[in-house]
Amino acid sequence: MPELQRDEAQTRARLIDVHRYDIELDLTQGEDSFASRTVIHFTARADGDTFVELKPVELHSATLDGRPLDPAALDGNRLPLTGLTPGDHELRLHATMRYSRTGEGMHRFTDPADGESYVYTQLFMEDVQRVFAAFDQPDLKAVFALTVTAPTTWTVLGNGIATQGDPGHWTLAPTPLISTYLVAVAAGPWHSVRTEHAGLPFGIHCRRSLAPHLDTDAEEILDITRRCFDRYHQLFEEPYPFDSYDQAFVPEFNAGAMENPGLVTFRDEFIYRSAVTDTERQTRGMVISHEMAHMWFGDLVTLKWWDDIWLNESFAEYMGYQVLAEATRFTETWTDFAIARKGWGYDADQRPSTHPVAPTPEDVPDTASALLNFDGISYAKGASALRQLVAWMGEKDFLAGINDHFARHRFGNATLADFIDSLARATDRDVHAWAERWLRTTGVDTLTPEVTHDGAHWHVNIHHQGSPPLFAEKADHAAAPDRTDGSRPHRIAVGLYDHAPDDPKRLVLRDRLTTDIPATGDCALSSAGPRPALLLLNDQDLTYAKVRLDTASWDTALAALSGLPDPLTRAVVWNAARDMVRDGELAPTAYLDAARAHLPYETDLAIVQGVLAFARTQIADRYLPSPKLSTPVEQGGTPIDRHTALATLTALSRDILRRTEGPEHGTTAGLRLTAVRAFIDSATTPEGLQDWLDDGSVPGGPHLDPELRWRILGRLATLGAATPEAIDAELARDPSATGREGAARCHAALPDPAAKQAAWDALFTTDDTAALSNYLFTATATGFWSPEQHDLLRPYVSRYFTDAPALAAARGPALAEAAGRYAFPATFVEDDTLRLGETCLTDGDPTPALRRKLIDQLDDLRRAVAIRAAADGA
Repeated sequence: MPELQRDEAQTRARLIDVHRYDIELDLTQGEDSFASRTVIHFTARADGDTFVELKPVELHSATLDGRPLDPAALDGNRLPLTGLTPGDHELRLHATMRYSRTGEGMHRFTDPADGESYVYTQLFMEDVQRVFAAFDQPDLKAVFALTVTAPTTWTVLGNGIATQGDPGHWTLAPTPLISTYLVAVAAGPWHSVRTEHAGLPFGIHCRRSLAPHLDTDAEEILDITRRCFDRYHQLFEEPYPFDSYDQAFVPEFNAGAMENPGLVTFRDEFIYRSAVTDTERQTRGMVISHEMAHMWFGDLVTLKWWDDIWLNESFAEYMGYQVLAEATRFTETWTDFAIARKGWGYDADQRPSTHPVAPTPEDVPDTASALLNFDGISYAKGASALRQLVAWMGEKDFLAGINDHFARHRFGNATLADFIDSLARATDRDVHAWAERWLRTTGVDTLTPEVTHDGAHWHVNIHHQGSPPLFAEKADHAAAPDRTDGSRPHRIAVGLYDHAPDDPKRLVLRDRLTTDIPATGDCALSSAGPRPALLLLNDQDLTYAKVRLDTASWDTALAALSGLPDPLTRAVVWNAARDMVRDGELAPTAYLDAARAHLPYETDLAIVQGVLAFARTQIADRYLPSPKLSTPVEQGGTPIDRHTALATLTALSRDILRRTEGPEHGTTAGLRLTAVRAFIDSATTPEGLQDWLDDGSVPGGPHLDPELRWRILGRLATLGAATPEAIDAELARDPSATGREGAARCHAALPDPAAKQAAWDALFTTDDTAALSNYLFTATATGFWSPEQHDLLRPYVSRYFTDAPALAAARGPALAEAAGRYAFPATFVEDDTLRLGETCLTDGDPTPALRRKLIDQLDDLRRAVAIRAAADGA
């Protein structure tokens, strides 16, 4: 089906103006399909032809101004509308539509815990066409009025307040002007908690089997919602623009959440069935805050074309963290952003697929290319750029510009130029030049200090340069774009730290200096007094740049990193170490040594989780060789391999558990849970794990809840210490949807040829009747590949590069993205994998979504190969 081209959208927007959609959905037609009737009221400004989009099982009828149209004229997803004349028109369509199993369109899910079914929409980009007919582009806003027929035991939710007339017949209040992709319906036997705030109905909803877990956290969720809502009303002059605020936690959701006006949908993993850390609760709070920001930026004021999707997401990402920190108990959100989110942006920005935060309209010629830009650049880098903008122009002027933007474009569409113009009206700074330097460029700047001391004064020269790609040679299709990094201005804080007089392992802040680094060239600072023990660029993480430490400062950090007084400062140092490993400037083993030395004394959960995740998934699994692949030490090989790294991580986990012995509460409980997870994931033998599973708890806590039981069983399966019968018994114990995913992951992890073949067949079938749902696909894929099983898995490496393109073509972008992310043979860090991947890109004709994931995966793989080679040659 053809993607909508930008020039086609512009032509259609010049020809027609859409006023209203009247939509009838009948969800009582069975488990496979539903009925959809659409009436579109629109005006043509001139004589002309256009088209309406839909993707039906069958188009039964269509009329334009009462004149029948031939359903057979539907070409792919386009029904031609010819002979339009100036004036008002009415288009009517009746179709049967198919439920989705991939989280796109109208997704249907049957809960294995109780047999209840639920449906919900996810209509982003082009997926509204899977539910009803539409002029599907963001700048053709309209009023949407929906009626829904559903089973009488169901509740229907939507963008506006829902009322039930006759049993099973629901009417949703008409929306204000919104874009097609923001229409939302969720229907099923929801468990709901309702309240009122600021004169509006608020509600939170989940499937019935999760009711006890929602009830446990309902007050926390509603409290965060109310606090963020009130804070946004303090910041924004425009009141909340819709008639209600519902939040539905829905099953098998592809994203974290979706900002549908009045009905935000979240993945229902945010309804916690098992214990979580406070940092994970903070993440849920940030997503609540993020989606609420979209009610203004994205829903009230909407992009005109998809080149500006970054602005929706960057703004919501920035405001999500900032408002959560200002309005709730989660005051350290920017530490979590630094350690867990920002690396997503740095990594994406150094791959061949990097793009400007704000691509030009010409860079996004169609909807397929737009879909590729939902990445670490549009979210993490964009939010970092906005945080730097606030530091540079001041929060007061920034908010004044935002409020001007809302006032000028309310219920309309706007572009980057409109946004920058509003900011420029609020300040005397040259925001347009700033935007060109920050938003139209690619790559990451690097800031490196050169520190000297003359006896009475210390001096630092801050070198400002770009970060060239680690790999000079790339295939033509993956060549890095022209990079313009090293040319941005930066306002940063420079932290000066000294050893505490009573404890050399503790550092105290002497001063924190603010300095502006020009767009090109270096910057110098100096001050009287002794040289600081540690000089840290970008202290407080106000800008987006990689930083390096001078030799003396790095030595201090290695000795006293956990003694830095501020968690955000510690996060900046850990990020510097992470970047140095990825850039080949720091041995992976040195990062492990730092983690081993300092994590047992770290009190910030986000840092512990972030450092352990990088050490486990990148250093141990990718940057260090498995024992069979390493060169013996006596032959000049590296003295540490993956097995040794895992042993280091299990020892580190034991240290944290010993330090947190005693009553579990607050941070202590979170640290123990984090350490237990890391111990399980890093275990090299089943000893201990099976005892925990049999006893149902870890000595000293925590109790083994479903998440930990499945985690242990998954590791035992990988190590060959679990049986299919044990997995099935655990599924009988936990027959939930999450249990079903856990069982799929464990069965795929078994080191048995028949189990691997069965998992592969399930993953890559293109038969709709047998195909896995999006979540079961992900679970199976994550269980399949393991460095411990290379001999068994090797034949599947080449199969991946033939089977994945076929799957992507048959099952669409969501499964293509999942296949590229989770099913890729990332553990085979070998030149042969690179060659197979390059051949696939050249000859395999992967879909755009899969091609993008493959380019990124191969670049990460190329980096891992280089890091391993450097370690072997050290």
